[in-house]
Amino acid sequence: MATPLRVLGIDPGLTRCGVGVVDVAPNRTATLVHVGVIRSSPDAPASVRLAAIAAGLREVLDEHRPHVVAVERVFAQHNTRTVMGTAQASGVALLLAAERGLPAETHTPTEVKAAITGYGAADKRQVQTMVARVLRLDALPRPADAADALALALCHAWRGGAPSAASPAGAATPAQKAWADAERLARSVR
Repeated sequence: MATPLRVLGIDPGLTRCGVGVVDVAPNRTATLVHVGVIRSSPDAPASVRLAAIAAGLREVLDEHRPHVVAVERVFAQHNTRTVMGTAQASGVALLLAAERGLPAETHTPTEVKAAITGYGAADKRQVQTMVARVLRLDALPRPADAADALALALCHAWRGGAPSAASPAGAATPAQKAWADAERLARSVR
């Protein structure tokens, strides 16, 4: 039996940074390894907050030893302060992965939603519900940052399952088709 892929998903943020680790088998079944939120005080200077995020991520990396890291791609928001903090936390996550020689990739929220629910505009509750189903959890993962991190990890692991141009017509599931559409859309806005 092939070894499962261990993926660390990171939903970056300065106040709350969601982390989720899953093992995904070649048949796409997934198992929860770890889920949590790394917090920093909104009253602390940005440098101290980033150090707290880095320390928390190092602990997760050391304890769970993922094979790959998936980080939510920062997108433009109206609140410049929020997007800056998210971008800084994302940079810390990508840096730590690179320091450990781990492959790291970013995914947009639309890509993640499409991969998990089959619908790129799914709401938080729909994503949480599907993550709980896929991981066979008794309750929805909370808070939303933690659920988003798990969704990122699952999305990344399943990315190879997206249909390619060589796939026969009709071979893709509706979720895979939605995933491919979201990927095309993301490439067109880069």
